[in-house]
Amino acid sequence: MRIIAGAYRGRQIRTTGGPGYRPATGKIRESVFSMLESLGVSWPQTNVADIFAGSGSLGIEALSRGASSVVFVEKAGCAAALIRTNLELLQVRRERWSLVKGDALHWLGSTESRGPYGLVFIDPPYGQDLLLPAVRLLVAREKLQPEGLICAEVEASLPLAESPHPILDPIRNKVYGQTRICIWGLKKSA
Repeated sequence: MRIIAGAYRGRQIRTTGGPGYRPATGKIRESVFSMLESLGVSWPQTNVADIFAGSGSLGIEALSRGASSVVFVEKAGCAAALIRTNLELLQVRRERWSLVKGDALHWLGSTESRGPYGLVFIDPPYGQDLLLPAVRLLVAREKLQPEGLICAEVEASLPLAESPHPILDPIRNKVYGQTRICIWGLKKSA
């Protein structure tokens, strides 16, 4: 898989396979980052959390575009090791990233998750109903900056209300084949 834009543009990153893993295709990543930039994301001022990171392709793309920092959260040991390997091969400065090998919901509910974040990618394994619990924890623990965004990649068939939480406003909801990309932000009165 190739990085689309930024400092590491054109460089390859390794991905992993197996149940629940479906790295974001180049077309989807390009669309996601185009949407985020059209919404005013300024990468040098943005700290990112990549939850259910898998291969880390979304967080690595954010780092390539200049994100100030990214925390990757991945439960599977082989995928977490692959994220570390990719970051080391790209020679991303260590102070710009951290890696948590552990359960994303546990991490969100803990003090270890720090924050708040300017952008949170949530890309849970399909069919496990992890999106809503992750969003609820993110909001309850106040892990999103006032102008921050949540960007979720879920199965297109997932029945979703306009917003997964009363204090979130829907901003984008696009379907690409079997994948749905949703972006939410905090309501201005929240």
